[in-house]
Formats: sequence, C-alpha cells, structure tokens
Amino acid sequence: MKRNDFTVFFKAQTNEGEQIGRITRLTHGLYTVVDDEQERNGEVSGRFHHTVQVDKDYPAVGDWVVFEPYDAGARAKIHRVLDRRTVLSRKKAGGSHQEQIIAANVDTVFIVTALTQEFNPRRIERYVQQIYESGASPVVVLTKRDLCDTVPDHITEVESVAPGVPVYAVDSLTGGGMEELVTELRTGETISLVGSSGVGKSTLINHLLGMEKQATQGVREEDQRGRHTTTHRELFELPNGTYIIDTPGMRELQLWGGDEEGVDQTFSDIDRLSASCKFRDCKHEQEPGCAVKQAIEEGELEAARLKSYNKLKRELKRLELKDRYGTHRTNRMLHGPNAIK
Repeated sequence: MKRNDFTVFFKAQTNEGEQIGRITRLTHGLYTVVDDEQERNGEVSGRFHHTVQVDKDYPAVGDWVVFEPYDAGARAKIHRVLDRRTVLSRKKAGGSHQEQIIAANVDTVFIVTALTQEFNPRRIERYVQQIYESGASPVVVLTKRDLCDTVPDHITEVESVAPGVPVYAVDSLTGGGMEELVTELRTGETISLVGSSGVGKSTLINHLLGMEKQATQGVREEDQRGRHTTTHRELFELPNGTYIIDTPGMRELQLWGGDEEGVDQTFSDIDRLSASCKFRDCKHEQEPGCAVKQAIEEGELEAARLKSYNKLKRELKRLELKDRYGTHRTNRMLHGPNAIK
C-alpha cells in the first residue's frame, strides 16, 4: 500500500513510530493488513476487544489501522482504527437496529446492475441515496449490454432517477464500453462496487485487473437471479494505482442514517421543483399551487418518482426516531392514536 495514498487526514491521527497499514480483506474476524513492505494476516488485540462498543467500531475493508507486527513480522496485531473519511454502510440484516459497514474510506461507489430482469430503477435510487449519505460519489454501471436491445432507453431511465450521476453501459467480457468507464479510475482513489448477486461485479473487476482474480458464476435461468460468488469484502489494486473493493451481492439495501440532505441530493429534480411550490412546507399532496404535482400532471415527472421520494423520507424519519427512542416507542409514535403525520 503506497504511502502517498495515506493522506493528510489520516497522518494527523498518527504518532511518530506507529506502524500503519490498510485493511484489504476481512473474513470471519481475520484481517489482511497491507503496508509499504508486505501483506500480513492478523487480528485485533485483546485490549481492542475490551474497548470496542459496537460492531461498526471493528476494522472494515478500506480502513487504515495502527498495528504491531509479531511472529517474526509475519502477522499483525491491530490496536486501533483511524477515523474514517467516508463510510458506506447499511442497516444490518434482521430485526436489530445496528449499522453494518460495507466499506470505509471510499471515494466513488459503482452501482452495478445488469441490463436484464435484474434492472430496477427504484433500487438504484436507494443506492444513490446511501452513497450520498456516505460522503462518496455514485456512478451507475450497466453491465451485460450485449443482452439488451434498448440500452439508450435504459440509460435515459437511470438518468431520470439519478440526476447528475454518470452512467455507463458495458460488456465486461468483450470490453465494450470500458474505455469510457476507465475515465472514472483515478490513481490513489478507492472505488467500491455494490449491487445484487449475478450482475457482473466480479467479472468487471477481473477485466479491470486484467486477470481472472475473482471467481464468477452464471445466473439462474428461471429468474435471472445471481448465485453468491463473492462471500467476503476485498480490496484490490488496479494497474493504474486505483483501489477497488468487491463486495458480496445485496438484493436489499436497508438504509442507515437519517440525513434528509442526502434525499434532497438524490431527488434533486423534486427539490428543484419544490422551490416553486406556493407553500414553503408543501407536502406535494393536495396543496394548491404545488409545482411537483403540476410537473407530474404535465408529464415532466413520474408519479412513481414522488412516491419513492416520500417512501425514503418516511424510512429515514423512522430510523431517526428509532435511534432516539427505540423500536417500541417509535412504533407508538408512528402508528398510535397520536401518530406523527
């Protein structure tokens, strides 16, 4: 891991003499730590275990950490994680209200989706929202373009649900469209891939690496759903010095965080229209002089877009209340006789 990728932000958190490395792989609590000299397998120290409070405080792929070599320098004991510059996360699967880190210190996130039955504009909206929330920049990569006869239409549809977000259609097997995509690869920066199983994330990484590094599998014929090939998160260095993180497939992205500014950024078209509404606190429902409803009536905006906007707003509000008051009280506040409207 080149020291020039260790920016001023991270240097300010270290002390003289400390050994610094980056987490490039995480599997069942075992870490791979890479520094200027070598790659080491390791684990967190006993003191780290005793001081950590929640799961998100453990190292994640992309983290910079302070570690101590041992076993003749072959292994690493991780003592602390440096503050993260960006954090891509989601709500942990299941009923618990816990944050799960997908990747840390990422500059750009490629939302990878196939131009097959898997294509889902509403899911792309959710990914864009969470990426803005993380502090990273989103890019949409449409794979398997050779299987689609309406590529321009799909690109237009993505542009309508992700205003201002770059969109690329590629064929990872033949390399079609890759010349345009590689303009998003910048030396020293880190990219993370997100998307469902079977959309071609591993195939894309293999093409960018120029070698068959990641195992790949086909999708099921009956429903075009992918089989889980990538089972852990791992960071690779591309030939041009860009770092890229592969992640296991996610069919559902449960949002984490309650920052409504991210929603306004994701739905910048609705935010722009809202400025022309007659009432400043317009809910875009039955109010007179609603510019958003007028745009829908005139065909400028899809009704499904507003529905998705309201759904995300409600979901983030619920997360905010849940974090503040807990699940039981939040349910009463939202669904009880005196429910918040």
